[in-house]
Amino acid sequence: MKGKTIVGALLIVFGIISLTYAEIGYTHRHTVFQLGDLKATDNQTETIPLSPVVGGLALIAGVAVLAMGRGNKP
Repeated sequence: MKGKTIVGALLIVFGIISLTYAEIGYTHRHTVFQLGDLKATDNQTETIPLSPVVGGLALIAGVAVLAMGRGNKP
């Protein structure tokens, strides 16, 4: 695979994910306190908002990169 094909495919996948989901959530655990073997942890959920405009632009850019990559073949 050429580099342009990989970049175009990744942009298309990111665009579809961004248009499908409004946000991506993840959870991370951090230690509140620790005293010897006794340990208290807390789970904290964070979200990353995904704009549909960014998703649409990534999808269009991915298609354009793939189209430009195919035009260079003899």
